Amino acid sequence: MNIIPYGRQFIDSNDIREVSRSLKQNLITTGNYVKKFENKISKFLKVKYALSCNSGTAALHLAFMAINLKKNDVVIMPAINFIASYSMAKFMNAKIYLADVDSLTGQMTPKTLLNCINKNKIKKIKAIVTMYLGGYPENVIEFYKIKKKYKFYLIEDACHALGAKYFYNKKYIPIGSCKHSDIATFSLHPVKTITSGEGGLVTTNNRLIYNQISLLRSHGIEKNKKFHWKYNISKPSFNYRLSDLNCALALSQLKKTYKFINYRKRIYDFYRRHLKINHIFINMKKYHKIMPSFHLYLLSINFKKIKKKKSELLKFLKKENIFCQFHYIPIYKFRLFREKINLNSFLGSKNYFQNNISLPIFFNLKFFLLKKIIKKINTFIKT
Repeated sequence: MNIIPYGRQFIDSNDIREVSRSLKQNLITTGNYVKKFENKISKFLKVKYALSCNSGTAALHLAFMAINLKKNDVVIMPAINFIASYSMAKFMNAKIYLADVDSLTGQMTPKTLLNCINKNKIKKIKAIVTMYLGGYPENVIEFYKIKKKYKFYLIEDACHALGAKYFYNKKYIPIGSCKHSDIATFSLHPVKTITSGEGGLVTTNNRLIYNQISLLRSHGIEKNKKFHWKYNISKPSFNYRLSDLNCALALSQLKKTYKFINYRKRIYDFYRRHLKINHIFINMKKYHKIMPSFHLYLLSINFKKIKKKKSELLKFLKKENIFCQFHYIPIYKFRLFREKINLNSFLGSKNYFQNNISLPIFFNLKFFLLKKIIKKINTFIKT
């Protein structure tokens, strides 16, 4: 491998064989592989309903449509997040508030959520979107308690967290089971835990939400069960279906979920053991009462202390064919974001953005390459 990316897919002969089989079916969309994958993933996540769609962004949009998000409905989400949740809520003319995040994990916390609610004097909330950055499901139960108090929909943006679990009532519960949320959304992009090429997933235990998403992911078409040529459309929607080819790949990959996660854990632990230089590095805290998916290895460096910039490190590593990344630019920094905000309310987001980078972590990343990455980072720090 000449270039070391921060993430990439792993495809084996079983995956290729399963996709090849799907091409020989009578239906290569809305066929048996879609049903098989949705049934398997619902059992895997221990949730009543699982619906595939063509991206994690589509999953979020379907979630918002299913709860009937309307103009000026209030949605709160973390300031550090991929732009998809903000874009979809904005597209639906919701009133969006950003909550600050923890400066190390990059995640919204119960404290920053409540600060957002109180400082903005928000009385009525339609939905809160939590996001498990890097695949580390923090504060699941605490957010659920706030949901019960304020009576909003709780949507988990779990695009990084397929295969992750949290500890509750003496057992580990899969993210996506929706035991402490209304809806969970996932991405099946190539850099995620498993891939369908491009794809997404929505899970819920709510029958009404399930029915709405089933309808909305295919143009809002209501089919006549007796006469296949008859149908009706009660509300406009989109084509968010996922093909059988994609579901065949996801179905094959699903069998390898914990194989992938366990390898990522080995990489995570290797970084933790070896990235220690004069206390300059502040590694993500040791996971406690959670089983992460290890989607990202988030590294926090005190760049002020070493008198260098994050961009300089990224450029230095790029010259060595090591393509690190940062997740993510705060949403309030984009031109898309028009609202006036008090930047003092986002000190956690500011510090996180200034100090964090994502190091390469993916299945089959060789350990001699990990040693190279660590050596180059050490060289940058020391010089």
